[in-house]
Amino acid sequence: MLMVLSPAKSLDFETPVPTEKATQPDFLDDSAALIKTLRALNPEDLSSLMKISSKLGELNFERNHNWHTPFITDNARQALFAFTGDVYVGLEAHSLTAKDLEYAQNHLRILSGLYGLLRPLDLIQAYRLEMGTSLKHGSNNNLYAFWGNRLADHLNEDLAAQRGKALLNLASQEYFRAVNEKVLSKPVISPVFRDYKNGKYKIISFYAKKARGMMAAWVIRNRIEDPQALQDFDVDGYRFSANDSTPAEPVFLRQQAE
Repeated sequence: MLMVLSPAKSLDFETPVPTEKATQPDFLDDSAALIKTLRALNPEDLSSLMKISSKLGELNFERNHNWHTPFITDNARQALFAFTGDVYVGLEAHSLTAKDLEYAQNHLRILSGLYGLLRPLDLIQAYRLEMGTSLKHGSNNNLYAFWGNRLADHLNEDLAAQRGKALLNLASQEYFRAVNEKVLSKPVISPVFRDYKNGKYKIISFYAKKARGMMAAWVIRNRIEDPQALQDFDVDGYRFSANDSTPAEPVFLRQQAE
């Protein structure tokens, strides 16, 4: 089953990586073009554009100017081990075996404002460019226009290569909006995770993000290919709720957040 995840704003380029295997991003030339546009912006411009602090504006100004190819393991890191944050806390990439990573390389994709679409072992350099950023590049007023239908087209190629029955969307709305669903050749399944709080089940952002990562890891470890088998997901207290679900949006409930 092919899955898509969002990236994370927080990055880790220090912790040792448990594999020497690495690949190159498919859209690296596009990334270089976006970096060229970003380099024309000073720290204050970046802070305003991305709605970040002046300190983060300075940091990402430096990142943009330090970004360079070719990507090698001395100056870049595999995407799955570079991103941190709630989703990746749930995914626990460092606990995956070599065989798990091999499966993930073929079945997991990470959407990115700068890199477009990443495989887990694709090398990246540090950056910050959220998909919803209104970065003007050429005739494009934002990153959704810049990427157009190319991400969906690429996902179709991956789905065809692995004979996937569906695309499992574990990304946020901001990022999955970059994928034109009308172009996709297979149905999209977007799980919903709700926790019980104050007398009712609701989506709690922190827990929902972590649950997306946990489901991705569960699919990887169990080599899930049949969309129907997603109903068996039972990690960390979540259980499938048939009464609340549709085929496109299976709902998983947890009685008590831990």
